[in-house]
Amino acid sequence: MQGAFIATFGIVLSKILGIVYVIPFYAIIGEQGGALYGYAYSIYAIFLGISQAGIPLAISKVISEYNVLGYYDAKNRAFRLGKKTLGLLGVLCFIIMFIFAGNIADIIIGDITGGNTKEDVTFVIRVISTAVLVVPFVSIYRGYLQGHKFITPTSVSQVLEQLIRVIIIVVGSYLTLKVFNLSLKTTVGVAVFAATIGAFVSYFYLAFKANKNKKQLEQKTLKVKEPKITDKEIIQKILIYAFPFIMIDVFKSLINSVDVFMLVKVLVNGIGYTTSQAESIMSVVSTWGLKINMIIISVSTGLMVSLIPNLTASFVKKDMDDVRKKINQTLQWLLFFTLPMTLGLSLLANPVWNIFYGASEFGPSVYQYYVFVALATTLFTASVTILQLLKEYKHVFFGLVLGLVTNACLNIPLVYGFHNMGLPAYYGSITSTILGYLACSFVSLRYIGKKYKVNYEDTLKKVFNMILITLVMVIILLLIKMIIPFNNMNRIFSIFYVVFYAILGALIYFGLMFKTRMIYDVFGRGNVEKILAKLKIKRRG
Repeated sequence: MQGAFIATFGIVLSKILGIVYVIPFYAIIGEQGGALYGYAYSIYAIFLGISQAGIPLAISKVISEYNVLGYYDAKNRAFRLGKKTLGLLGVLCFIIMFIFAGNIADIIIGDITGGNTKEDVTFVIRVISTAVLVVPFVSIYRGYLQGHKFITPTSVSQVLEQLIRVIIIVVGSYLTLKVFNLSLKTTVGVAVFAATIGAFVSYFYLAFKANKNKKQLEQKTLKVKEPKITDKEIIQKILIYAFPFIMIDVFKSLINSVDVFMLVKVLVNGIGYTTSQAESIMSVVSTWGLKINMIIISVSTGLMVSLIPNLTASFVKKDMDDVRKKINQTLQWLLFFTLPMTLGLSLLANPVWNIFYGASEFGPSVYQYYVFVALATTLFTASVTILQLLKEYKHVFFGLVLGLVTNACLNIPLVYGFHNMGLPAYYGSITSTILGYLACSFVSLRYIGKKYKVNYEDTLKKVFNMILITLVMVIILLLIKMIIPFNNMNRIFSIFYVVFYAILGALIYFGLMFKTRMIYDVFGRGNVEKILAKLKIKRRG
């Protein structure tokens, strides 16, 4: 329980740091810089997935397994072999990123002028490629310590890495651009290099903790005759555990990167936007809007963290009735919170954008629709996670491939389609991303329903009622908004405005949920009454 609490706290704190730093960072580098930063990070995420995704979990499982069995030699060799294997993979990813950075930049930006150049994109990709030399070793140490049930150091290392990264991003970019008057390209280069420095600090911290607890980590509590386990068998075991998670992470990154590869060129060459306008839109999709969406995604992540162990326990015990019940519960709980948050943020896109970033030509209008990507991502994450827990990796891959193909194939046609209908062209790109996530979610949940006999009828009814209640909340807020409009207020007034509508929206939403007794249907009367008792709130009936 202590380890779970610390791990969850570490995740939440890291997410908060990841959201808060964008306010000063945007003020320093602006929209063009945000687009350049997004190009680098989108490509980095793909190679990061290849070089380390799933490795902490895989190493943790192998180390824990050998330690429990008393195979201490195999355990130590697994640690050493993991470092060698991941080190080589990291070097390979670094070489590919560094050598082919120009080719990747050409795909992203081509010969478009008036904004970030191909040389700029090449430079930042090469700078951030250095991180994949370090991150795999961080993953190995995290897995090694987790395998020995040392949860606190791994959680602290995550927070420490994020903290160092944020400090360097904000302070480094400010000094580079505002004090030393260097170029925007150099400034963004410093910001993306923060990933490498943060990883280095995390690595040294974990290595120090491992060395400090060496006696405990190498303690031999069992005396057994250890079977002969070859290096090849150990590496195969690590890769078998890690491979599904590597593929999942890579495909997630690829789905998110479709816009990076397509959007700017089609907006400039096909629709007639200027490069500055196209990159302003891209910065919302790849960087700034994505950060605000983390508010919704963090809430759903927190819920999943609490629900996953319960679902896993039921599956291990082969209590399929409980598994079916908890799958429906997971979907209901997630949508109960994320639906009103999504529509609320869309409604308040102007003041929310103003709080984070200030005035922008495209920011609020792009984000007003882009926020629905967070809702689709929540459903996507839930369905893929459930499939993973059920060990249905083949169908996870099928869903991810379908999501990627859907997004890639529909992206450009929908951009032109929305433009021809007189709507913002970039809404087409956002729609293709949403449809990509929904396609993956649909086939995943459909497969779960067929194989495990999960009936979603009750969930669909409840979600329909949630949508109706959320729409009523939005209509009431829109009517009030007509009386108290938002007229480009400063940041302080924007905060008061958002807080006022957030509280009002929450009161309306929860009030309607209690009035219709929907909240009892979703969470159970007993659970709701317990929470109300703790909050010392009395309700009649």
